Amino acid sequence: MGNPFVHVELMSNDVGSAKSFYETLFDWSYQDMPVGDMTYTMVRVGEGTGGGMMQNPIPNAPSAWMAYVGVDDVRASTAKARSLGATVMRDVTEVPGAGWFSIITDPTGAMLGLWQPKKS
Repeated sequence: MGNPFVHVELMSNDVGSAKSFYETLFDWSYQDMPVGDMTYTMVRVGEGTGGGMMQNPIPNAPSAWMAYVGVDDVRASTAKARSLGATVMRDVTEVPGAGWFSIITDPTGAMLGLWQPKKS
């Protein structure tokens, strides 16, 4: 499949409780990483698409999972999404040492992340 889902992320209003729940439910393991002034928790699932957890950055929004789709050029894909009627919720942002992402809302209102990994 072209442009597969490559990462899922929980934006949680209570990361500690979420970590405990999913660890007990699925036996997930975690790795906390400092990212700027926050902590990002990588979810280590073994096989399959991995993910992460973070404190919800959207004020007054409920906790929610978001999927990221891999793209070759996040700037071009973000611009194309905009031209097709998407709203850009977060423009292209670098994750130092890892890659770049943007977050769009499609014309039906669903959020989706776009991810371009840094080339090794």
